[in-house]
Amino acid sequence: MQGAHNWAKNLDKTFQGHGYYKSCADPQICSRVLNNELTLISTWIDNILGALSTAEDEKLAKYELGSSYEIKDIGEAKLILGMHITRNKNGDITLTQKAYSERMLEHFKMNHCAPTPTPLPPGSLLLIDDCPTTSQETSEIAKTPYHEALGSLM
Repeated sequence: MQGAHNWAKNLDKTFQGHGYYKSCADPQICSRVLNNELTLISTWIDNILGALSTAEDEKLAKYELGSSYEIKDIGEAKLILGMHITRNKNGDITLTQKAYSERMLEHFKMNHCAPTPTPLPPGSLLLIDDCPTTSQETSEIAKTPYHEALGSLM
């Protein structure tokens, strides 16, 4: 654990030396504005993902980081933390979690269900009379992991 802590402190110091500021909201994000161009950097252990305004900013950021550490550029990001990253011709970026969603559907045995735009038809009323009334109905509902499923989706 101490090694990871020391690495994070060292990396923070390196980024600060190059004019980056750490985000107050997320310590894994740092940014800087240089010549009116924004650079955002996200770190996850020893993986770094950047979002930069221009190709020149990308070259500069890689040069600066490479002057402090041995780096390996694996090209444009396609997958990070389970999210697939795609970019269209206009440069618009889309993040999807299709693989994760499919795993969750399989885990909760719902991979053969029919998709719907809403959980219930619009205008549905939930009434107290719809609640389970027998111990058998109650135990059946208790077997369904609603909280776990919602937590996984969130």
